[in-house]
Amino acid sequence: MLTRSSVMVCAAAALALAGCSSGDDGKAAEPTDETVVTATVSDAPPSPASPSASPSASASASSGASASPSVPVPASASPSPVPVTGPDQKLVTMTVSGGFAGVNRQVVLRGDGTVRTTDSGESAVRRTTAAQFTTLRTLLGDPALDDVPAFAIDMGSADKFQYTLQFDGRTVMTDRSSDTPALDRLIGALEKWLPTN
Repeated sequence: MLTRSSVMVCAAAALALAGCSSGDDGKAAEPTDETVVTATVSDAPPSPASPSASPSASASASSGASASPSVPVPASASPSPVPVTGPDQKLVTMTVSGGFAGVNRQVVLRGDGTVRTTDSGESAVRRTTAAQFTTLRTLLGDPALDDVPAFAIDMGSADKFQYTLQFDGRTVMTDRSSDTPALDRLIGALEKWLPTN
């Protein structure tokens, strides 16, 4: 039988394993994963009619005091770097357009670890370090990108940048107004390669 204290201990252990702790500024650290586990605590004993019922099913089916803490846990599928088939392979192309000034900038990550940027007609090619190349490929391999919609633009807002990304045989368009953490991490990493004006 689950007691209130055993559930609290389990919840504390889950928090510790998930890496949740106070940030350096004393505020709670932000979770980095969308997966949430919910625990329900009940003072009522399990129903004798179903002795084989699991503790979580018994606790949620019975009435009584309950607490539902949300505990972030790591996703079951962890990102791994996307494979490279050759040096000329385009792993990702990101075009940034729009905004008040009407920009048109592009970043292309190739299989040989080079990054080609284009901004206002000016092109540049730079080489990533092995660590940078692995990081970018790992961001591209995040399974959460599979759930990102192909079109996520707030049509009611003007002068936002629009990001068009081509990777893994698909095209995604966003203005970053929707909650897509995996895509936001990829965009943020690619934006760092654009020249600063």
